[in-house]
Amino acid sequence: MTITETSGLATGIDENKHDKSFLGHPKGLGFLAFTEAWERFSYYGMQSLLVLYMAKHLLLPGHIENIAFFSSFRKLFGNLEGAALSSAIFGTYAAMVYFTPTLGGLIADKLLGKRKTVLAGALFMALGHFLMAFEVSFLIALLSLVIGSGLFKGNLASQIGSLYKPSDLRRADAFQIYYLAINAGVIAAPLIAGTLGEKIGWHWGFGAAGVGMLIAIAIYLAGQKYLPTEEFDKTVKSERVKPAPMTKDDWLMFAIIVLLVPVMAIGLLPNQEIFNAYLLWGDRDFGLEFMGQTLPTTWLITLDAIVSVSFLAIVALFFRWYATKWQEPDELTKIIIGMIFGIGGMLCLYMAAITKAEGEKIGLFWPVAFHFVNSIGFAMVLPVALALFVRLAPKQLSSTVTGIYTLSFFVANGLVGYIGGFFEKMPVADFWLMHAGFAAFSAAVFIVLKIALRKKLAVV
Repeated sequence: MTITETSGLATGIDENKHDKSFLGHPKGLGFLAFTEAWERFSYYGMQSLLVLYMAKHLLLPGHIENIAFFSSFRKLFGNLEGAALSSAIFGTYAAMVYFTPTLGGLIADKLLGKRKTVLAGALFMALGHFLMAFEVSFLIALLSLVIGSGLFKGNLASQIGSLYKPSDLRRADAFQIYYLAINAGVIAAPLIAGTLGEKIGWHWGFGAAGVGMLIAIAIYLAGQKYLPTEEFDKTVKSERVKPAPMTKDDWLMFAIIVLLVPVMAIGLLPNQEIFNAYLLWGDRDFGLEFMGQTLPTTWLITLDAIVSVSFLAIVALFFRWYATKWQEPDELTKIIIGMIFGIGGMLCLYMAAITKAEGEKIGLFWPVAFHFVNSIGFAMVLPVALALFVRLAPKQLSSTVTGIYTLSFFVANGLVGYIGGFFEKMPVADFWLMHAGFAAFSAAVFIVLKIALRKKLAVV
């Protein structure tokens, strides 16, 4: 395949193959990872506060009237009130955040290129976070964040894949490092933005998230010369270099990717509930007192992130060791194992609910067990699934496919917004048992897909 046929993805890759200046990887990975870490700080700082902010402040009388355009917007959710309305708004916002990256990928692939698209998205997100500091601009802030996330997500991750040749075995490690950076941002976000929001003032937390986004922009701009060259950086006779046409195998791989989206979504739903019903439950029923102080509820997200980042490293090291003795499992096998752990995580929450004594707070044994078991599972699902999508992606649609991967989260979060509304309508134990069923369903379908598609997935 010639450089022209790779749509610019090969440009600069040859000089990267000997670049090991960042943890054994190209220097560009470092700038992308730290950009993502600060973007995730801003995103999860805001998201860890969002459902609590709505349920405990913004949607209460005396505040809800201040939101511009809210009376018209509220009609989308019928007669929902209280926590159910908060859940529905959260789910709609979170779903749209993961829907728009597909459009953002198309904009990058067809119009602006990845770099300009990422910068535009970062500016929209910074604006959205600062607008969250005011009640009147709540809906405008959410819209800005949705647009910004759509332009930013996917286009940053796909640049990581473009740093390596298809045969470069460092690619999988690169995505592990990428997810470590994400979790570093998630760990810090509730400790800083969450604590400011819950203890000092909601708007202080949202403002801190905006500052984090500005830092992300600065890092991304500083690393421009180390990022992959793309087709929009080169011209031939004053025209952009055109990608090679899609082949029959390219279209087949694209169809498989689309088939994987709804299956992933069902499996992701239990994990995404952490930011919705789980936080409301923890705020209401968990014993969060420590040394006479009530810890911020958002710190549950920090706990989850610390455990998650630990197991991302542990799982990666485990499979490196495993590969020295036996054949390493393929991506789908790892995802299936991860989903089984996801079932176990939901069963921990089920146990927490059924062992709660009347009038007592829930001890942290089962919730902490949930974070450990669930994190083991999703350390084998999230980075592996993204690496699988990138591996299967036709080069002509690399950013678009990375955006399509996020459609799994779009569907999952849309369901979270709807299903989260049942939290106050059904026994809590049944609520979490239902989520264990979602993970079990996804695991079963992945097993069928592995059997049916094993030959196609092996030849890429």
